[in-house]
Parts: sequence; C-alpha cells; structure tokens
Amino acid sequence: MEDLLAHIARSLVDNADAVHVKRSDDNDTVIIELTVAPDDLGKVIGKQGRTARAMRSLLAALAAKENRRSRLEIVE
Repeated sequence: MEDLLAHIARSLVDNADAVHVKRSDDNDTVIIELTVAPDDLGKVIGKQGRTARAMRSLLAALAAKENRRSRLEIVE
C-alpha cells in the first residue's frame, strides 16, 4: 500500500526526494501518513481535492482486500 502511494506521489511532485510515507496499524485500521514538500502540497491534493480523493479510494480498495479500513493523512 505505502509503495503504491509513494510512487503516485513521487510522480506528481517536483521534489520527489521529499516524499515520505509512514504506515501505522491501529486495530482494524491502516493509517498512512504522506509527507511532501510544502511547495508540492497542492499538487498532491489536486483541484478540489480530486487527487487526494483518488489516492484515498485506491487505499480503501487495497485495505478492503485485507478486511480493514484505511485512512490517508497528508502532512506538510
């Protein structure tokens, strides 16, 4: 899961070295924290949040395979 989100984020941003993905598990929930450079934050969120919503949908589909929930947090 985190590899896929990291790959997507790196392809969207200008500073790919600043992309960091951290995974934490809490009971039945997978929490993914995506950190990008402040200048690239808008590129990861997208217009009206469409890009972030698409990444959250992919994450939810992957988590559903494991019968878990997911949460994506985009951090500055």
